[in-house]
Amino acid sequence: MLIKSQVKYIQSLSHKKLRDSEGVFVAEGPKLINELLSARLPLQQLYAVKEWISEQDKQMAGMAMEITTSELERISLLQTPNQVLGIFKKPAFTADKPRRNTISLMLDTIQDPGNLGTIIRCADWFGISQIFCSVDSADAYNPKVVQATMGSIARVQVVYGSLTEMLQQEPAIPTYAAVLNGTSLRQLPPVKEGIIIIGNESKGISEELLAMCRNRITIPRHGQAESLNAAVATGIILSHLVNS
Repeated sequence: MLIKSQVKYIQSLSHKKLRDSEGVFVAEGPKLINELLSARLPLQQLYAVKEWISEQDKQMAGMAMEITTSELERISLLQTPNQVLGIFKKPAFTADKPRRNTISLMLDTIQDPGNLGTIIRCADWFGISQIFCSVDSADAYNPKVVQATMGSIARVQVVYGSLTEMLQQEPAIPTYAAVLNGTSLRQLPPVKEGIIIIGNESKGISEELLAMCRNRITIPRHGQAESLNAAVATGIILSHLVNS
């Protein structure tokens, strides 16, 4: 049975300030929990209903504190609770700036949690281990972002800071800014080194950042849609530019 202080603590983790001070985040649902455990991310506490526990092996079942469905509903940070909730330590990464001889993503004011989570998942799929975000982007450990990553949050480093300063630190790395009027992706060969920049869902890339970009690239449009979802655009760009 959960006690009041446990419920209050878990609910408090919906706030970024508390997640940052504690160095933890919340993940929910069987598939996501299994992905994070498989990635050997340090687990602080696991709460699960009897149904989930009964389906696990002895070792996994022993890690969980059994709670009722109503208790899960009280602590869940999602609209639809799903059997199990875990509190994990944030993964530890060392690098905090773009690296040479690799590809990374740079996100300018990506504020939708679902978009950010899907972009992190796309990065993981294409073997990209670093994403750099402006400070006004969504928090990578927001429960909705974590849910959308489906476990990729354990493998992809997300760094926040001034994007212009980050570019100034490594001026030799080629930059590729996604815009509506750049060079068609079809005209570009795969790259082995570069920073791919994706802009805000409605405003695009800021003028200050765009002025520092060496290459402007565009996904060819054939229909009448005004723009593409940021996460969809990221997936398309990566499928063209990442060297297989």
